[in-house]
Amino acid sequence: MLDTLKAPLTDAALRQLFLDARTFNAFLDKPVSDDLLRQVADLMKMGPTAANSGPARIVFVKSAAAKQKLAPALSEGNRDKTLAAPVTAIVAYDLEFYVHMSKLFPHNPTARSWFEGKPAAIEATGFRNSSLQGAYLMLAARALGLDCGPMSGFDNAALDAAFFPDGKVKSNFICNLGYGDPASLFPRSPRLDFEEFCTIA
Repeated sequence: MLDTLKAPLTDAALRQLFLDARTFNAFLDKPVSDDLLRQVADLMKMGPTAANSGPARIVFVKSAAAKQKLAPALSEGNRDKTLAAPVTAIVAYDLEFYVHMSKLFPHNPTARSWFEGKPAAIEATGFRNSSLQGAYLMLAARALGLDCGPMSGFDNAALDAAFFPDGKVKSNFICNLGYGDPASLFPRSPRLDFEEFCTIA
């Protein structure tokens, strides 16, 4: 039976995931293995999505050829650092994610009909839940010892034309992955206080 009474994570784990974790713009010259990327994806996919739809589609850009394919879509300020990163994850969403509903949500045979032929529901569900899955990806990567550099500074249409030419998948954001170079960091930016962004009703 699943134990729902769980102990909080250790301070060390919380620091690795949140408190000491940073957005990196530069990475050490250390490769990221395909096996480790598989582990990241296997953790990421366990996070909740609407009706377990899992609309995110991830392209891990590693090879020189794939990087050159990505380069024209990157903004000038993000190009060099992204091409130098060991891996760039393209977080995208499948506009036909609903075709997998019989596998992913088998206890409700009508689930596909909630989305099929309904472009507004497809777009809202795909974008919202691939955003969630992108966040899960970053937490999974950090949990497995990687650092992250998420960004939205790119031309979505150009990237989609290069990587998803059939028009069935749309990019959401990209995230560089690797082992961050601490020498590239500047002091952490402030965050809002609890009272400035939270209300307990």
